[in-house]
Amino acid sequence: MALSKIKKVILSTAIVLFLLIVFLFWPLNTDRTLIQPDKKLAEGKTAFLAQQDTSKTIEKKPNIIILLADDLGKYDISLYGGKSTPTPQIDSLAASGVTFTDGYVSSSICSPSRAGLITGRYQERFGHEFQPGDRYPKNNLEYYAFRYLINTDSWRINPKIKYPNDASIATQGLPQSEITFADLAKRKGYSTAIIGKWHLGHNKGFFPLDRGFDYHYGFYQAFSLFAPEDDNPDIINHHHKDFTDKVIWGNGRVGIGKIRRDTTVIDEKEYLTEKFADEAESFIDKNKTKPFLLYVPFNAPHTPFQVRKKYYDRFPNVKDENKRVYFAMISALDDAIGRIVAKVKKEGLEENTLIIFASDNGGADYTFATTNAPLKGGKFSHFEGGVNVPFALSWKGKIKPHTVYRNPVSSLDIFSTIASAIHSDLPKDRIYDGVDLIDVVNNNKQAHKNLYWRSGDAKAIRSGDWKLIISGKTHETWLYDLAKDKSETTDLAAKNPEKVKELKTALQTWEKGLVKPLWPNLMHYQFDFGKQKYFVDL
Repeated sequence: MALSKIKKVILSTAIVLFLLIVFLFWPLNTDRTLIQPDKKLAEGKTAFLAQQDTSKTIEKKPNIIILLADDLGKYDISLYGGKSTPTPQIDSLAASGVTFTDGYVSSSICSPSRAGLITGRYQERFGHEFQPGDRYPKNNLEYYAFRYLINTDSWRINPKIKYPNDASIATQGLPQSEITFADLAKRKGYSTAIIGKWHLGHNKGFFPLDRGFDYHYGFYQAFSLFAPEDDNPDIINHHHKDFTDKVIWGNGRVGIGKIRRDTTVIDEKEYLTEKFADEAESFIDKNKTKPFLLYVPFNAPHTPFQVRKKYYDRFPNVKDENKRVYFAMISALDDAIGRIVAKVKKEGLEENTLIIFASDNGGADYTFATTNAPLKGGKFSHFEGGVNVPFALSWKGKIKPHTVYRNPVSSLDIFSTIASAIHSDLPKDRIYDGVDLIDVVNNNKQAHKNLYWRSGDAKAIRSGDWKLIISGKTHETWLYDLAKDKSETTDLAAKNPEKVKELKTALQTWEKGLVKPLWPNLMHYQFDFGKQKYFVDL
């Protein structure tokens, strides 16, 4: 009898283990939907790019240079009074034109922000609301391990859904129905190039060469190593403890993180920030006798934290290794920007070149190298630390030096400013959300009455000096008067219910012009502000 009971226990245990294994390795339901571009807008794009431009023609077409930093906080640079890192080149660029005291981005995270910048349209209008997914959980084991066993810090996985399969993932990226500022420039006879980080799709139809650019040097992924991680004594490598950093170091130069010149993979040994400046100088040199558009989206100072020793040695008094490497990366970025601007001047192109500088979102305070202070929050958040960024513009003879513009502007304005500068018309089949910054600044106009943000159920609106922020998951609402409280320390929601209602109504009206996200978000990020929690879908 005892032996029989033991056999039953063993059999029962085996059945339970078998069922558990089947459950854990059972494939998750997958969404096989292939994302299709909006048919009407796609047809409109094809027709627009094929038709003759009827806008005003000009004898001397201006060159366009867009310099974009990655995760650079507003107060990480000396332009806004930051003390940690002198940035004389960025400061000089701004001094030669206009500094925007309230420059905003349309998203507080990389890919959606870039989608808005390159199209001049709120990215939620065409479904590019979240980060494109490189990979989703394949089975229950992966999902539950990610949820319960792996320390993901403040990154939290969302409830399980049907995840896109590989074929569906391949259709994620800047929708092919959207027109980029490179498309506009090519239509006007410009040579176009992107040198740096793309992060708007990494499959056929979504590559930079498919989106209006004649030349690309850089990488497709959200990140890449700045230099190979080897025993090079000239490179200082600093690792972080959070799980994203481990992923970045492990996958930095793999797959879509590889460095490419057009479609050819390059075994690049040079420090990327400097190499991007080299490539930019070379492109300017080759195209100095004809109009060009040059987009340089640097990956500095995004993780991984790597920097050449000569920049690291500029900060001998900084004892915190993490901050020292971060400050040095910004210093390298500043030098690279200075080199590109100097090349423009050397070739006598300054009076015929519009140069725009901005960051794609606020500083990544999860690295603990920056806090974005005195602004609240950081990258991912709709508080000022996440969306209020360094922003400047220079065009000799068009913008008076040492101009300061104090009304809110948006990265969405970059597209419209370029369109106006190159005298390009725009299609009538879609809404554009930007303004011409040259006109706005020179005539001291108000650029925007309202600015909006949405990442899933996390939303925000700035209307005049009022700012409303909503965390849908936690049902938290914050209202601030930015004229008196730029640091967003005093919540006025309870005292101003009518203003909250007014701004919620404005947000809802704006949302009527948006579409559903084209792909799901795997995670959300959790901010803790004392007893209050704020969640943002990524």
